[in-house]
Amino acid sequence: MSDKQNGDTQTTPAGPRPEPIRFFGTTWLNHDGNYAPRRATVSVGSLAAVAVSCLVLRLAYEGLQLAAVGGFVIVVVVVMFAICTALAFGHTWGSFTKRPDPARQSSLRGLLTIGFVGSLTAYFLRSLKEAPGESLHREEYETARTQYERRTAKRTGNPAKRRRA
Repeated sequence: MSDKQNGDTQTTPAGPRPEPIRFFGTTWLNHDGNYAPRRATVSVGSLAAVAVSCLVLRLAYEGLQLAAVGGFVIVVVVVMFAICTALAFGHTWGSFTKRPDPARQSSLRGLLTIGFVGSLTAYFLRSLKEAPGESLHREEYETARTQYERRTAKRTGNPAKRRRA
């Protein structure tokens, strides 16, 4: 993918390249390439997804009532969705500041799917502050840049000719 497709209008210096973020490409690095409108669009889109998701859950709840499955089943389903939503929110919010463990991520896939409203809510709230995951990517990129600059720094003199103290 070229720089223009990622939304990056400037060339990046030699060394490590910034990792693209979904919907933002590499515009998060310098906040260029329509970064602000993208953030606004992501915020509105995720909020709309939360609203539609809540509507879907409401329809499912009404379906359970129409089926007359009983109060116990309805309570169990509502509690299950509430717990899964809270856990999905916490997991998604935490994944914006540190990389999740892939093994744990795959084991939580079902829970995160059931708690999709929590994940969408976390995405919406984070998009109000920054591109979701921007701080994690920025920290990793700056660490990689620092290590690259340290490795490529010119040495002074020949280390073999150093005098021992």
